[in-house]
Amino acid sequence: MEARHDSVLMSEVLKALEVEPTDTVVDGTLGGAGHFSALVAQLGGDGVIVGIDADESAVKRAREAYANDRRPERPVAHLIQDNFRNLSHILERLGVGPVDAILFDLGWSGYQLASPRGFSFQKDEPLLMTYSDGGETAAEIVNSSSESALADLIYVYGEERFARGIARAIVAARSKERILTTSALVAAINAGTPAAYQNGRIHPATKTFQALRIAVNDEIGSLKEAITAALDALSPGGRLAVITFHSIEDRVVKNMLRDAVALKRGVLNPKKPIAPSREELLKNRRARSAKLRVFERSEQLTSTYA
Repeated sequence: MEARHDSVLMSEVLKALEVEPTDTVVDGTLGGAGHFSALVAQLGGDGVIVGIDADESAVKRAREAYANDRRPERPVAHLIQDNFRNLSHILERLGVGPVDAILFDLGWSGYQLASPRGFSFQKDEPLLMTYSDGGETAAEIVNSSSESALADLIYVYGEERFARGIARAIVAARSKERILTTSALVAAINAGTPAAYQNGRIHPATKTFQALRIAVNDEIGSLKEAITAALDALSPGGRLAVITFHSIEDRVVKNMLRDAVALKRGVLNPKKPIAPSREELLKNRRARSAKLRVFERSEQLTSTYA
């Protein structure tokens, strides 16, 4: 089956960001390039868009989408392979800022899940969970961490109630043979969970895979640094939109934006997170856990770009 990706909350994002043709915009998580393409379409010849993704394939998709825009006056585009945690350095290097609209879509694209890097437990693949070659892999964590460290990781980042049983089963399995593939990890997870859990609504490996992916890519650390940089980069009245897909990252976003409001740096607009419409949920199951939070910078600018 060919990989595909349907960007979630598309109309809601465009409405929230209120992009004007001359704006400077950042798409900090290019993914499937769906939001990127829509944002480019709202910009004119005097506009600027910066697209960022750690995944080389995502940057390539955005480059192709930009090339397909045949308008005589399309925006200037800077497409960067990097982690969005480095947003401040990227903007400084490009000489771009302040920024009128910033989007972080924290979901994983269908293309990433279809890549043979171990993100999906539904296929037998090398247990990597990295964007590219290099860096610590999920297999290295699984095979070298102590049982208690594994249990803590799975519980904290996966919110998995059977974390201790799963960690115990992983250690038992690796004592016989190193766990190097997704299927070997799934087998260990099944051995560490009750039979009833394996027949539940979600796959028993879902939360453990989430926890490992977060740990391998330091997703929480990256998110905190990215939001801090985004809040500094926003122009007066500029907007930051963040789409989350699980409670751990949503809690980080909620708390950081709440703190920014308390410091009178801006307001939440709207105050409550935006959820997908029933129509979108019927078309795209991946949207079911999505939440969109929007922060609007106050009119008084006190950023590093002032």
